[in-house]
Amino acid sequence: MGNSSETVSFVLAAYGNVGALKYMYFSIILFWYVSICVANTVLIVVIHVDRRLHEPMYILLSNLCVNEINGSTSMYPLLLSQMFSDSHEVTLPWCFLQMCCMYTTASAEFCSLAAMAYDRYISICHPLRYNVIMKTEKVFILILLVWMYSFLIFIFSFSFIFSLKFCGNVVNNVYCDHQLIIRLSCSVSVHSFISDIFFLLLSIFIPFTLISVSYMKILAVCRKTSTENKQKAVTTCTPQIVSVSNLFVGCIFHAIDSSVLVAQVPGEVRIILSIYLLICQPMLTPFMYGFNLPKIRQSCTMLLFKRKSLSLFGKRVF
Repeated sequence: MGNSSETVSFVLAAYGNVGALKYMYFSIILFWYVSICVANTVLIVVIHVDRRLHEPMYILLSNLCVNEINGSTSMYPLLLSQMFSDSHEVTLPWCFLQMCCMYTTASAEFCSLAAMAYDRYISICHPLRYNVIMKTEKVFILILLVWMYSFLIFIFSFSFIFSLKFCGNVVNNVYCDHQLIIRLSCSVSVHSFISDIFFLLLSIFIPFTLISVSYMKILAVCRKTSTENKQKAVTTCTPQIVSVSNLFVGCIFHAIDSSVLVAQVPGEVRIILSIYLLICQPMLTPFMYGFNLPKIRQSCTMLLFKRKSLSLFGKRVF
């Protein structure tokens, strides 16, 4: 194909070998997507309903859950629709929209965790100033800045893709991978390399630096405090540390998928590696925070038993 005007859609070639297993794949993907949405929504509802959880840390956690749903929605509906498609085509606008949602979500994930790390730093290292620094209004402004920052990073990093001319339209993956799409362009410029570095620097390196500094200062303070305070700090910080660690595992897998080593990896494994973050991270977040943070665990229990009690009371009345 000679230019971009002739390329009106991309073909996602990784679906070619689905065959008779498409019904099983469809059921598994649908179950996992619904589970992600339900788990994250339950956590959001619990935080919204319980006024005791209307604190900066839990408001930021609620935003993180919203981000998990957004990230999953940018991927799973496409996977489900492509299972029963014969052509496996995705139009250019939808492909670019998916890239925008996925990379904005990825950036927002790291930035949200950086905001949560900062919240823990203020809470543990400057407890007397916590209520002044982390006011509810400031937290909502911080969340808004996270989303604006993440979206602008995508625009500045990958907007050049919109003007590329493509000499091919076959993408060897299950989603619109920007690196594979750039390789289909008639002329790969230096913009590709610069955009990747720019995105990694602003979306991963800077937030990770802020997270690392926050936890190093928390560690320094915890070494001088009582055992009870150390245990409290560990309880609240462990889920965030696990989340950050899992994100970096996903980034490593994505780097492997984008490198020359991909030729040595079986097709099914390569696909799982490429979407690892959207498989594990959206489910890891609600379960890590839901089962490890005592306040949320207590709120879930109270909400569940309260509803059961009201149901039993209603039956007795009628």
